[in-house]
Amino acid sequence: MQHIAILGSTGSIGTQALEVIAANPGTFSVTTLAAYHNDSLLEKQIEYFKPEIAVLVDKRAADRLIRRYSGPTIILTGEEGLLAAATYNKVNTVLTSLVGFAGLKPTLAAIKAGKNIALANKETLVAAGELVTQLAKEQNVKILPVDSEHSAIFQCLQGESIKNIQRILLTASGGPFRGLKREELEHVTVEDCLRHPNWSMGKKITVDSSTLANKGLEVIEARWLFDVTYSQIEVVVHPESIIHSMVEFLDGSVIAQLGKPDMRVPIQYALTYPERIVANYPRLDFKTLSTLTFSSPDVITFPILQLAFTAGNTGGTLPCVFNAANEEAVYAFLAGKLRYLDIFSVIQSVMESHKIISIPDLNDIYDADLWSRMQAKEVLKAIRE
Repeated sequence: MQHIAILGSTGSIGTQALEVIAANPGTFSVTTLAAYHNDSLLEKQIEYFKPEIAVLVDKRAADRLIRRYSGPTIILTGEEGLLAAATYNKVNTVLTSLVGFAGLKPTLAAIKAGKNIALANKETLVAAGELVTQLAKEQNVKILPVDSEHSAIFQCLQGESIKNIQRILLTASGGPFRGLKREELEHVTVEDCLRHPNWSMGKKITVDSSTLANKGLEVIEARWLFDVTYSQIEVVVHPESIIHSMVEFLDGSVIAQLGKPDMRVPIQYALTYPERIVANYPRLDFKTLSTLTFSSPDVITFPILQLAFTAGNTGGTLPCVFNAANEEAVYAFLAGKLRYLDIFSVIQSVMESHKIISIPDLNDIYDADLWSRMQAKEVLKAIRE
């Protein structure tokens, strides 16, 4: 039986992971759960899955739950609790689905503790890809991708040598604003951004999808997961979201992974790899599948994707800076403090003012993240004034 820790259990990926686990009794045991502040949902998850440890990072939320709960699950709080959930001795696999840079420290702790990682927190590899992948090699730990695109690439590469990769074709839906020009995005609202045509996701990642920042993060993640160069990664807009990504090999052959846009499939594969088990999720009906279309991304209207390639190619601390500036800009937009089109301006400004450390250690990464957030707040203040 797989003993699973889920970091971010009340979010979109975490709740779908628990659906997968509930659908396969006897295959998995939910050993630890961790969330930020949704104490009411975490309490329901505790009652159903009966983990040994549950964590609410927010102390006030934890205190509320502790006052109500009288069962056997140990309730912890804060960063210490999160690290305890990630490194708990009975856990085999840690599903990291925390949002943003916050996922880095518990993921590193889990790797050091010898846990396999089902990675749904792309920012971990964006900010510190070389450090994380090197530690995983040293600890003989698997990093199994959960993102649908990276899971697709991973599946396409089964039985293949990475040396034979010509290109990775990373598909993008294009988000809710595909086909629009910049002048048509002047008055975009948060509600407009959150109407994704194909996927149901959390707010931050849905905004990232609309700006193509999410695809930029995925480009950097793919570089580290599959040990390829950025020149080998190409983004292709595929609005139907049926082909989740493709790999072209040196001989011109292309292998694609297809399926309904349903995150439970890649989640399940990450938790059961190298085995596959039965899943009763919606299946493709090729008799009714009439068209699959592809195009190049519009980097004039959505220039953040090019900033991601710049950050990745430059390396050092710049990918971390790109991620932190994007997080701050998106949260400001979600809070109504920044216009949609100014998200790009914030990221570009912070990146241009950063003094890059080419070969950073972990402390350099944390410092770069903190500096970027402070700098982004200064840029945001200037824009509002």
